[in-house]
Amino acid sequence: MSGPQGREIDGGAPQTLEVGATQLELGGKTLFKAAILGAALVCVYYGLTARVANPLQLYEGMLILVMSMLPSLLWAKNGGAQIPMFEVLMLTGANTFALPLLSGNKSLFSYSDSIIDFAALTVLGFQMVAELTYYSLKVLPGRGPLFHREVIIKDISRYIGYGLLLTTAYTFVSSLTDWIPYDLSNVLRAVFSGIGLLAVFVQCQRWGLGTITRYEKVVFILNILVQVILQFSTLLLVGGIATLLIALLGYVSGSRRMPVLALGLTLFVIGFLHNGKSQMRNRYWDNMGVHKTPTLSEMPDFFSEWIECSLTTTPGLDEETSASTKLLDRSSLFHLLCLVQSISPDKKPFLDGATYAFLPGQFIPRFFWPDKPGAHDATNLMTVYYGLQREEDTTNTTIGFGIIVEAFVNYGFFGVILIGTILGGFYKFVHGRTKHSPLLSYPGLFTVILIAWSFQTEMPLSMWTSSMFQACVGVIGLPFLIRHVFG
Repeated sequence: MSGPQGREIDGGAPQTLEVGATQLELGGKTLFKAAILGAALVCVYYGLTARVANPLQLYEGMLILVMSMLPSLLWAKNGGAQIPMFEVLMLTGANTFALPLLSGNKSLFSYSDSIIDFAALTVLGFQMVAELTYYSLKVLPGRGPLFHREVIIKDISRYIGYGLLLTTAYTFVSSLTDWIPYDLSNVLRAVFSGIGLLAVFVQCQRWGLGTITRYEKVVFILNILVQVILQFSTLLLVGGIATLLIALLGYVSGSRRMPVLALGLTLFVIGFLHNGKSQMRNRYWDNMGVHKTPTLSEMPDFFSEWIECSLTTTPGLDEETSASTKLLDRSSLFHLLCLVQSISPDKKPFLDGATYAFLPGQFIPRFFWPDKPGAHDATNLMTVYYGLQREEDTTNTTIGFGIIVEAFVNYGFFGVILIGTILGGFYKFVHGRTKHSPLLSYPGLFTVILIAWSFQTEMPLSMWTSSMFQACVGVIGLPFLIRHVFG
């Protein structure tokens, strides 16, 4: 990742997001060795412990796992010179499809071997087409000031600090109050998520590069702790985990090494809390999934109770009590793919693009179209159509299908191949055009947003694109406004 050298920050370290060729080469070798070792350990572990109905499913699951990790391994081998947008997108296939199959997800027990095999082949088809498209296309780097001019060139530490503080304040308000009107909640969530994830990524990349002061480290850690604690207090861990994953990617992209100790500690804490999460949900959630978030004064007792639940819940060897299996159950999309393939097109026809019809309207502000379709309408249509929810239940809970399953719902196997081609081409276009763009240019800012949204595996295409657009308005629109209106 290139970029002009900046001024010096306190402590004498040059403030820069540029990685020298020597550092890139040495760090890339270390990162590649670590990535190969990690991938090999994962494959050996799941190869030996897989719970599958027949040997063919073992090979299918392992192949999906390898195809999920392959782009990340190639990225590490090449030194990690650019933000791994496509690599992260493909890596999500491990926890959403490969590991649920290999771990014998209980949701798969009701499906025949033929349905499971077809679902596995569908995922492999998507992976192969997406990766073939991505690595075969040639895209020239963007030229001109738009691609090479930094839009945030003065006092980056202050900008990033403001972004962190704004996101922390928003997380506090959205978690502990009802001040935000319902009509604005989705928009503000996307905008502040974009600002916060950008701030986290940039600050962690600076940390990895060694261009961050001790004071900035303390402020960063305090903000991250507050945000993650508030996000976890809803008993929905996915938001906090996404923040921590972006921090990890930022650090790795800057340092070209894996923070093993910090990563191990974080995984232990998440797994520990996950062990008691079901008990806590039984106490704090009603039957419709509506939860009561503790007040600020109740937080200490709330987390003390959570720790006690985690300590008193003994994880067994079966899937219903295993914390790791609960994590897989939460992120799995494989069983949903099996569900729709067992029903469509024999019992219910494909939707022929009905969920994609919601996409154009998502870019029109509700101010101009008060009755425009909601952000979750595409998801709600699929859940009701396949009998997972009644229409009245969709106002309280949502079941994420993800882009791959949605593609099959609309056009079958052809739709999956088509969306794989589109995503592979889109990510390669962004990768190629932003190859020489500084992180703090408009294209560079977009790549950070895109990598953050690559984690959003449960969103349908309409919600994925519209929420990313809203995040771009906040992250890219604000610097544009300041630069061109206020000078």
